[in-house]
Amino acid sequence: MRQFTFTKQTIQRLPLPATGMATYRDSKEKGLSLWITASGAVAFFVRKRIGGRDERVKLGTFPEMTVEQARIAALKTKAAIAGGANPNLDKTRLRQEITFGELFSEYMERYSKPHKKSWEFDEREVNKFLSHWFSRKISTITKQEIAKLHDRLGKENGLYQANRVLERIRAIFNKAIEWGWEGTNPSLGIKKFREKARDRFLQADELTRFHTALAQEPNETARDYILMSMLTGARKSNVLAMRWDEINWQRAEWRIAETKNGEPVIVPLLPAAIDILQRRRNGTNKPWVFPSARTSGHFADPKKAWQRLVKAAKIDDLRIHDIRRTLGSYQAITGASLTVIGKSLGHKSQQATAIYSRLDLDPVRQSLMRATEVMFAGEPASKKAVGN
Repeated sequence: MRQFTFTKQTIQRLPLPATGMATYRDSKEKGLSLWITASGAVAFFVRKRIGGRDERVKLGTFPEMTVEQARIAALKTKAAIAGGANPNLDKTRLRQEITFGELFSEYMERYSKPHKKSWEFDEREVNKFLSHWFSRKISTITKQEIAKLHDRLGKENGLYQANRVLERIRAIFNKAIEWGWEGTNPSLGIKKFREKARDRFLQADELTRFHTALAQEPNETARDYILMSMLTGARKSNVLAMRWDEINWQRAEWRIAETKNGEPVIVPLLPAAIDILQRRRNGTNKPWVFPSARTSGHFADPKKAWQRLVKAAKIDDLRIHDIRRTLGSYQAITGASLTVIGKSLGHKSQQATAIYSRLDLDPVRQSLMRATEVMFAGEPASKKAVGN
């Protein structure tokens, strides 16, 4: 094999072989070689003995890869081989491994849909924020670009959204490793943004305006849904999906079979809540307490009604979920214990689970009654709205 110092000019002056290919060694960087074919194609490679076999590791093609780039690549390749790596085997694995899009599809079918109630959020968020990776081999996605994406989402979409996307990336790669991928999770070591716990609830001076605006809300289903949320403290998704067959009229209870915590919850129904249910029950043949006006399913999103409500009440920075927090807050204000509040809101913790399971519903009902009496006290509009 002929040897000379590789430069752009010396390579360009190389004669083309009549057939096959000719090979040359670089006199400056030991181990760096190139081949040139009869058609004029030139490629750099390193020739080394790997695992007892003489192998060529292609580095790149000329002139796309410059001579200096080829020398740097040769150094890195020789170091990797000295450390026990086989670059050719790694390239074969890379060609054979799945893309991020393929991994995500497998994640959805094998794990998210069968095991997560929130699988729709996985599907929506990944398609929205990570679809630009779908054609990428999973080993090519780096920690640096995940960190960069996390920072950008934090600035453009908020800290909470950025952290949820990071959690999904981490979970997807963890499943890849669990299913046999031999790579390292590139999201490891990237710290989530510190999230400030939200403590917003309706203040006493806001309740009057809120009840007045709620009584004037034209969408009866949305109005009743919001009232039921206030009277039960149940999660948004559970109230929206409330069914008639979950109501025990004799005991004035609502049994939620599917909850965020994975366990059923029994919610005491106060007289005002029973009044709403009795009014909505008349003449309906649908399974939902809050049926959709457009589909056969349940009411899906009170967003527009909520926007009208807070605008009419002149209340800033109030979200639908804050209604749930409002009930818990007024339970605390009226003297309820944390155990009772946790039981009534369906909270679950390792320390309190045993207490929750033994707690009778009577103190929960009494606590709800005291809290809602304060929340609705002295408000004719709200009393009318809840059927009093």
